[in-house]
Formats: sequence, structure tokens, C-alpha cells
Amino acid sequence: MTHYLKKASTPAGVDSDTSRSVRDTVSAVIADVRTRGDAAVREYSQKFDKWSPESFQLSDRQIADIVASVPEQALLDIKTVQERVRTFAVHQRNSLSDFEVETEPGVFLGQRNIPVSSAGAYVPGGRYPLVASAHMTVVTAKVAGVQRVTACTPPIRGEIPAATVAALHMAGADEIFLLGGTQAVAALALGTETIGKVDMLAGPGNAYVAEAKRQLFGEVGIDLFAGPTEVLVIADEHADPFVVAVDLLSQAEHGPDSPAVLITTSESLGRQVIEHIDGLLVDMPTADFAAPAWRDHGEVVLVADLDAAYRLADRYASEHVQVLTADPRQALDKMRNYGALFLGEGTCVSYGDKVIGTNHTLPTRGAANYTGGLWVGKYLKTVTYQEVTDPAASAALGRLCGRAARVESFEGHARSGDVRAHKFGGDELPWAG
Repeated sequence: MTHYLKKASTPAGVDSDTSRSVRDTVSAVIADVRTRGDAAVREYSQKFDKWSPESFQLSDRQIADIVASVPEQALLDIKTVQERVRTFAVHQRNSLSDFEVETEPGVFLGQRNIPVSSAGAYVPGGRYPLVASAHMTVVTAKVAGVQRVTACTPPIRGEIPAATVAALHMAGADEIFLLGGTQAVAALALGTETIGKVDMLAGPGNAYVAEAKRQLFGEVGIDLFAGPTEVLVIADEHADPFVVAVDLLSQAEHGPDSPAVLITTSESLGRQVIEHIDGLLVDMPTADFAAPAWRDHGEVVLVADLDAAYRLADRYASEHVQVLTADPRQALDKMRNYGALFLGEGTCVSYGDKVIGTNHTLPTRGAANYTGGLWVGKYLKTVTYQEVTDPAASAALGRLCGRAARVESFEGHARSGDVRAHKFGGDELPWAG
């Protein structure tokens, strides 16, 4: 039994004239930056952000002055959160180990985890300067061992986002540019006269930033293909409907296209949540985003039992899944597809977004079916190496390689094996004349 007490009126991720316009605009900006470099970057910064300083890169003196302008408590809070992010990232890095194994006498196979040399960290501004994204992108990259992290963040209505700059500096960014939008992403990915090309791009952004990362993927690595923020709450009859309502709206305020979904085993709770949301939206300061998000993309789904709830939640493969049930840890065994789980009433998605220490850059639009979120491993290249030191082992491998390659008609491959069978095993080379 599945029954919708509220169903989304607009399916998430549907293509539109607007999204096609975004693609076209982004393509044009990337092509121009590729051709004209800094000149194009400056023109688009002036056009979109009304920002064209003598230099987009902040000097050490400027950074020091900006950090000094941030209230002491805000700096202490940034330091606290970054230590939590760093601690979790260090544990992640320590879970990855290099190894070498002798699979048979004289045959050595190994694995190494090598950080990319450089990464670009994009921290959005606009209406919501996402200071926490500085922690998630830069701290994590530095723990991974990335040598050069170049950060970009846009001005906000012509003003420097002091707290964001402070967070980037404290996180360990090597270069900070006050630059936003597609032009920033293109400059990082392609390189210009004054902005060095990076190997990988990370960080959230608006539709233009997300599309720029999508189009540039391949020339550089990216963390994720990002879409609107998503939240899904699984709740039984033990959940507090007011808490559920508040938590759904906490994510709906990200934008008018952010899906907020409740899956519940209790019809009474579901209807109470809807009533609470209607009441909360009346005077919610961010209702201009949260209200259309809930109206167009909000859902309340009634299911027969928690097993059905977990199965349905896996089909959604939501970015954030909050479990408000009598036994929330059951979800660890029952679920497979999610960006991050938030277990029990004592935690919430907002903790993950802002303060708890796990990374908030997570898969959206069903990507949780095949990937997790940003973590230390995203900045690492897991590579292998091989060495054969025993002549007899090389000769045996050469004979096997010759036979295997000729099954596929790869004569050149076969001959590479043959010469080793000849050199180390004394085999004949009839094709050598």
C-alpha cells in the first residue's frame, strides 16, 4: 500500500526552456574564457556581478584585514567546525592504505593513493553565502594532500564576504579569488594568464555553476554532478510531527526547486506535518524559497510498514535521509541508496550541512544509486604498479600472455609476451626470422 497525502506537482529534474538557456549561456562563457582568458573573465564578472577590481586575487594583506574584520565568535565557530571536518577527514584518509602483495613468487602487485596536484574550490555567494562549503572543500582537499588549492567565491552585492574569505584562509586555501559564476569555474578548469589551471573542481553552486562543471568534466575532474538540495524523512508514529515539519522546511529553503519528502507509516502524523508546514510558512523569513519548493516538490507518502518505507526511500535515492523512528539505526542495514543518513531526533540534516563534521557535498537527482558524496578519496587517484623480478615467473606470464592475446587477435601484445618467454625461458621466436 502506497498512498500520497501530498504529491509533487512538478517532477524534479525535468528539462525546460530555462535549463536549455542555462546550457547555452554556460557554453558561450566557457568558449569565450577558453579564447580570451582574463579579458573574458573580467567582462563576465562585471556583467553578472558588477565586480571588476584591479586584481581578483586577494593579497596576503587583504586577507589579513578581512579576517580581522570578522567577529571573534564567528572565527572561533569556524575554527571549531573546521576541526570537526578535519578530524573526520583524517579518519577517512587513514582508512585508505597503500599496499604491495607478492601474488606468486617474484610477482609483485601494489596500490598507491596519490592526491591530485591541484584543486579548485568553489564557494557560492548570492543570497546564501555558504561559509561551510569552504570547510568541506578546502579542509578535505588539504587532508588528502593536495598541494595547491585555489578557492573562488563571488562578491555579494558588491561586498566582500568576509566570513567566507576567513573560512577559506583558515581552511588552508593557497590562493583566494573574489570571483564567481561560470567565469570562475571556467577560469579554474582552463587556466588564464593569472589563474592557474587545476586538476579537479569541487563545491556547490547555482544552476550555471553546476552546468559549467558538467560541461568541463573530462578536461578536469569534478566532485559531483550537482542538482537542487533534497531531503527525505522516514517517520513512524513515534516521531514528533512538529520536528518533522521544521526539518523538511530547513532544506526546502535552499531553493524553490528543492524536493522535500516525508515517507511515513502513520497517516495521522503525515496530516499533522502538512498542517504544521502550512502554519510555519506563514511567517518563515525564507518562505519565498521554501513555500514554492514545498508546493511544487513536496510529498507526503503513506506506506504500510517501515520495510516498505525503506524500499521506497531507496528508490528516491535522496541526498539527505533523516530517520525519525523508534529504532533509527535499523536504516543502516535496510537502506543502500542515500547521500547521508541522519539517525534519530537528536540529529538533523542542518547539523550535517553546517557543524557536525561529515561532508555536506552529496549526490542529488538519483546519483546516490552509484556514488557517495565528497570525501578525501575524491581528491585521491588510486593507482597500481607491477613488478616481476623472477625470470621463471616472467617467462610463464609471457607464454600465458601470448596465448591470451592471440585469442583476441592482438599479435603485438602476444609478441611482448613472447620476447620475455624467449629471454627468460629460452622459448623460440619463430616470427622474428
